[in-house]
Amino acid sequence: MERELTMEFARVTEAAALASARWVGRGEKEEADNAAVEAMRSLFDTIHMNGTVVIGEGEMDEAPMLYIGEKLGTGEEPKVDVAVDPLEGTNLVAKGMPGAIAVLAVTERRCLLHAPDMYMNKITVGPQAAGRIHLDAPVKENLHNVAQALNKSIQDVTVVIMDRPRHYEIIKQVRDCGARIRLITDGDVAPAVACAIEDSGIDIMMGIGGAPEGVLAAAALRCMGGEMHARLCPENEEDIRRAQSLGIKDVNKLLTLNDLVSTDDIVFTATGITEGPLLKGVTFNADGATTHTVIIRGKTGTVRFIEARHFFAKKPKYAIKGVY
Repeated sequence: MERELTMEFARVTEAAALASARWVGRGEKEEADNAAVEAMRSLFDTIHMNGTVVIGEGEMDEAPMLYIGEKLGTGEEPKVDVAVDPLEGTNLVAKGMPGAIAVLAVTERRCLLHAPDMYMNKITVGPQAAGRIHLDAPVKENLHNVAQALNKSIQDVTVVIMDRPRHYEIIKQVRDCGARIRLITDGDVAPAVACAIEDSGIDIMMGIGGAPEGVLAAAALRCMGGEMHARLCPENEEDIRRAQSLGIKDVNKLLTLNDLVSTDDIVFTATGITEGPLLKGVTFNADGATTHTVIIRGKTGTVRFIEARHFFAKKPKYAIKGVY
């Protein structure tokens, strides 16, 4: 992919973040999600690419736009696959809580795992601890190895875990080891990516979350030299059939980064909606708004943080409809 496309993709997540940020704290998660989807979809129409959604808002009969298989862009080269989550953390926006982002990843064709909408068990670290974790290893062993790789004591290692009953045993084991825990209620893409940002304050993330979100996080981690191990967690036979229909023959396979994203020709971009461990949230002012975006390019490993000012007087359509 041409590097000029990276800024175009940043405009897409900025638009989604700006649109959904209008709904922060208003208790209307569906409206916030719809605003993000519509804004993101409209911006894709302006990009010179021949894109196909491989991870999106659902099947064609489930979502009016950004559905799996939908074509994006002007139809020109390059041919790419697109994974999107216009609003990662709908509950976070509805409740005005931290950590919501608009996020996408774009790669060459057939290089992203077509992850079904089901649970996935994950463990993620940044580049310093790559090669020192294993999904099937005991919690204590993983924490010891990560602490050693980071030249820290276990007591200084910070672990992100989603606050769910299914994780109570993991939480207990981490506490027994003496490590620090940051519990989150929703949205595990941002903290997974933050593992690879040295000053984020997050060293490792573990636990069960969404499979599509796992692929999005994997795209960023591959760009930055981090590591992820994962395994699908089907809850019933329908989940198994769904995974197999997407080409996943062995639902119990241990998935590495190369299984999740099999190329370095990646662009990952995310824009903060509410303040979080990776990005600042959208702030509105008298004449517009400010956004904070991270852009990561796999070929070079470059990580760019962009703070942008948006003047609504020059974007009147956005100021009214959430599109620019």
